[in-house]
Amino acid sequence: MDADYGIGRELSDVQKHRSQYQPELPPCLQGTTVRVELGDATTASDPSGEHTISRSFPHTYGQPLAHFLRATAKVTDAQIITEHPAKRVGVVFCGRQSPGGHNVIWGIHDALKIHNPNSTLLGFLGGSEGLFAQKTLEITNDVLSTYKNQGGYDMLGRTKDQIRSTEQVNAAMAACKALKLDALIIIGGVTSNTDAAQLAETFAEAKCQTKVVGVPVTLNGDLKNQFVETNVGFDTICKVNSQLISNVCTDALSAEKYYYFIRLMGRKASHVALECTLQSHPNMVILGEEVAASKLTLFDITNKICDAVQARAEQDKNHGVILLPEGLIESIPEVYALLQEIHGLLRQGVSADKISSQLSPWASALFEFLPPFIKKQLLLYPESDDSAQLSQIETEKLIAHLVETEMNKRLKEGTYKGKKFNAICHFFGYQARGSLPSKFDCDYAYVLGHICYHILAAGLNGYMATVTNLKNPVNKWRCAAAPITAMMTVKRYGRGPGNAAIGKPAVHPATVDLKGKAYELLSQNATKFLLDDVYRNPGPLQFDGPGADAKAVTLCVEDQDYMGRIKKLQEYLDKVRTIVKPGCSQDVLKAALSAMASVTDILSVMSSPSTVNTPF
Repeated sequence: MDADYGIGRELSDVQKHRSQYQPELPPCLQGTTVRVELGDATTASDPSGEHTISRSFPHTYGQPLAHFLRATAKVTDAQIITEHPAKRVGVVFCGRQSPGGHNVIWGIHDALKIHNPNSTLLGFLGGSEGLFAQKTLEITNDVLSTYKNQGGYDMLGRTKDQIRSTEQVNAAMAACKALKLDALIIIGGVTSNTDAAQLAETFAEAKCQTKVVGVPVTLNGDLKNQFVETNVGFDTICKVNSQLISNVCTDALSAEKYYYFIRLMGRKASHVALECTLQSHPNMVILGEEVAASKLTLFDITNKICDAVQARAEQDKNHGVILLPEGLIESIPEVYALLQEIHGLLRQGVSADKISSQLSPWASALFEFLPPFIKKQLLLYPESDDSAQLSQIETEKLIAHLVETEMNKRLKEGTYKGKKFNAICHFFGYQARGSLPSKFDCDYAYVLGHICYHILAAGLNGYMATVTNLKNPVNKWRCAAAPITAMMTVKRYGRGPGNAAIGKPAVHPATVDLKGKAYELLSQNATKFLLDDVYRNPGPLQFDGPGADAKAVTLCVEDQDYMGRIKKLQEYLDKVRTIVKPGCSQDVLKAALSAMASVTDILSVMSSPSTVNTPF
């Protein structure tokens, strides 16, 4: 909290070059007129949680989608806003730093000043702690000058990533009232945007004038749903990590005697590991979602890797690269259960050195089996969401240790006839998250910043800035805003002590879809990656020339554009209303009724509440 925030940086030549780059805006955000079309009321994606969410968020649930339109759009009921009174807006970084965060603030600033030069943007210093303490810095062009298109969060800093307790919420409201803010913009991931939704609801109930807006910024790539295709920072993180992985692959192929185990940052979901695999083609990746779905044990994972090592050795290949997501450790059933016991005891105040004696017999047996360094790391106090401190648990060393032990055993028994197994371990986490943002993340973040202003101009509260059709050029991006409550789901039940209360609505992390096109692409190439050494090096992060406009593979292979489809559906419904009017022929009416009845029956079945309580 005492750091010198907002001071000018000393920039390298590359940084200076990047600071001059002006991100492009889609047509719907250009000019000084805000055109917004409010669609139908939103609902929860899982109907079984709708009642709980609507009860928890009576003021902000069921709000309509907002589509921002270009000047040439012909929409009769669009709201056209030409008057832009001066606004006072606060912005805060919540959660871990992610490349592109500064450009969100730049976009907000530019949009505010374009529409009214007298508007004020205040940045809270030191994250949510700065919000509670009302420590601010006015964001000006001078402040922004050395932070445009730059990595990190050091312009404002960050601390805790939560605004959750009654005391914290009240402190946030007090700050907004004292500073007379028209809006508070929260930049962060799933946890921060869940908090943003709760703030918006609380502010609305208290008749506080401050509107709350969320922005999807997280390197983990797990704030994904029908409205949000990807997150600011994910593209950069994956490109930087993919180059590092590719360099390691080349090293492995050159020395031909090492197996590299690389753990990647990304929290519980395996999005980063999947994307990096598709970009760099290492020999193997163990996704946490696969492990959880198949209920693979530590023993199963060890044998799976050992079998792969043995298969490669039969082709005279005694090297390889294996990726592991940092959330893998919590996906292993017996380790997850052990962690739940440990966390429960820690929350009861049991000291770490006495935990082992109070574990259940089966948990104690597993704990004693593990190497000392892992034991120590599993005993770390859990995060605020009850997850383990994943970045501190060296899963790659644990897996490498178990694989080495098993390979030595096979070598001794004569079932493995290759060379002695040698492992080298890496954790790629902090190396990438302070990177200069990619061209995509620069554009995406800046556009989201502009959308934040459009949301405020439309008087909306409890919304997240969204862009769809992202795999296409910027001029085809669809800019919109979706209520955060429409992104929420409800946990059916907790899986251990200290978990979220039953039925608590939240924006939950999206896991890798094992039925999705990205995973299908991985599955199709898994054998080739394993045995053929088809390593691919995308090179360093590129801002011009070949590769500068490349986007994440997982973004490009999926067929998303949810907002576009919603608009297309609305067009069809409008056509039906135009054709089927009183006075139309009996045949037209009968055809319409028959078709609509069929569609309604199908949709009713598809959208009926699930009867199975599935734990998240």
